[in-house]
Amino acid sequence: MRHFVKVLGISIVGILFLNSCKSSQFSGTHKPIAKRVILIGSDGFGAYAFSKAKVPNLRKLMMEGAYSLEARSVLPSSSAVNWASMIMGSGPELHGYTEWGSKTPELPSRIIGKGNIYPTIFSVLDEQRPKAKKGVSYTWGGIGYLFEKNMVELDFNGKTDKETVAKAMKFVVKEKPMLTFIHLTHPDNEGHEVGHGTPEYYKAVEGVDALVGDIVATLEKKGMLDDTILIFSSDHGGINKGHGGKTLAEVEIPWIIYGKGISAKGKLSSSIVTYDTAATIAYALGLQIPDFWRGKPVKEAFINEK
Repeated sequence: MRHFVKVLGISIVGILFLNSCKSSQFSGTHKPIAKRVILIGSDGFGAYAFSKAKVPNLRKLMMEGAYSLEARSVLPSSSAVNWASMIMGSGPELHGYTEWGSKTPELPSRIIGKGNIYPTIFSVLDEQRPKAKKGVSYTWGGIGYLFEKNMVELDFNGKTDKETVAKAMKFVVKEKPMLTFIHLTHPDNEGHEVGHGTPEYYKAVEGVDALVGDIVATLEKKGMLDDTILIFSSDHGGINKGHGGKTLAEVEIPWIIYGKGISAKGKLSSSIVTYDTAATIAYALGLQIPDFWRGKPVKEAFINEK
């Protein structure tokens, strides 16, 4: 009898330990708000661009959805470190990518996932919804080092933003993925070559707006817009021909969310950091958010949430 009680006690402790491990790894769950999320990232698109550029498609999403033009990048305000933060739900102190063109972490990642990198939203989705399809279509090749390639059905590096969008939307329409990340290289090119805040820069911004319009039009034509959430953001802004510094022109980025279950409240009061994007995607898809992420969902943007 004593032996039975001892074995039973050990079993109970073991079960409690396993449950404790699970709860420490993930937190929160609910029903999905939308069938799919499309994340559109525009490289070098500073929030300040809205003051001069003509962006009717983005403004429509802003007015019929929710937005902030005071969201912030992590530091340094440069590319790889911020694209990593956007989809990894944490800053460089945890994921370890610290430079403009990081291909591997300069600082050892605090957590290593099944994809052998700090877990992104793609691995979180892969673990919790193994059958869900996922894709990444990107123009800047540096994106290819920042996600788990073995966990996506689309891994496409386009030569132009137009090609990148076309490939992504063909995938979305045909495969109905739960998550698609579309990376656009403009207006970063013009920011470096001619300068931020120049006529050429604003023209490139307007080109990005036109591509966003194409994405929305395709979803609407295919009857997919009503069950989709779109998120539009950037990695950083810029000043003169560079970025990476601590000015608001470099650090402030647009953050727009629109679609199924999103409140048409317009301007958000939440303080948003780019790593909140991954957590917001997880929340929208009804996924448990890893406790080791530092991002939190922007619940203010959702209907019936505060």
